[in-house]
Amino acid sequence: MGDPTAPAVDEPYLTELAAGVHAFIQPDGGWCLNNAGFVTDGDATLVVDTAATERRARLLRRRIAESGAPVPRTVVNTHHHGDHTYGNGVFAPEATVVGHTACRREVLDAGHQLHAVWPEVAYGDIRLTPPTVTYDRELTLHVGDIEVRLIHPGVAHTTGDTVVWLPEQRVVFTGDLVFHGGTPFVFMGSLSGSLRALRLLRSLDATTVVPGHGPVAGPEVYDGVERYLEFVGRLAQDGRAAGRTPLEVAREADLGPFAELAESERLVANLHRAYVELDGGEPGAPLDPLVGFADMTAMNGGVPMACHA
Repeated sequence: MGDPTAPAVDEPYLTELAAGVHAFIQPDGGWCLNNAGFVTDGDATLVVDTAATERRARLLRRRIAESGAPVPRTVVNTHHHGDHTYGNGVFAPEATVVGHTACRREVLDAGHQLHAVWPEVAYGDIRLTPPTVTYDRELTLHVGDIEVRLIHPGVAHTTGDTVVWLPEQRVVFTGDLVFHGGTPFVFMGSLSGSLRALRLLRSLDATTVVPGHGPVAGPEVYDGVERYLEFVGRLAQDGRAAGRTPLEVAREADLGPFAELAESERLVANLHRAYVELDGGEPGAPLDPLVGFADMTAMNGGVPMACHA
């Protein structure tokens, strides 16, 4: 429930990926419309990510109940962004929230982050609920006989990303390491780290990939994300060498095959991150969000991006 003048978006839907494994897909995958999912053996249920609003998180909870799965006792967050964590409070305290150590820190540091960017959205009752169980490199959970491996790929989309890998089912929930049909976003993470994360994802040999945004895909979805990130890297090298700002480079860039990706304004934010890395900055080093979002607004014709939740 965002801007009342914005076009209506389709309601989220469930898709079964394997026995006991479902994805909760939120079309069209734009700003604030992330994917989630759940894993159940009939006795226990684990949820992967929540949603940006109380209404959508409660819809996810209702769809889980309607599937016959028991009340979730575990929530895993793939990273700290509000569209993936704002709904945690709908599942807690019955569910324990699990995430990377940096995810917990960033949830607490960021606070009501989406409210600051899109104050007009009807978020509902959002109780910040960071992970209370954290890990640093890998953690294996079990939902009955279903093995759920949590893997930190290093700094990539954010400092605290988690890949949720089901080896027997060969299903992977990537969080925002992968956007399908949308422009990748590395402003709060690392360009080089995101490319490394894709290599990790390929090594898992998944057959089913649930991206952070956009429809379920196969591993071929990695190729497009990789090509885009390499494109950003080339633009940044040339632009920095020419003494041009990220906004100047982004405005004149020929997007070519990437023009069809939604949220193309993210290019300028990605260039800000790439410039910092070229200057020797640490992956995930904080960048000024006011500068990044102001430049994306400029790229968007002076109109702020819309949260569609």
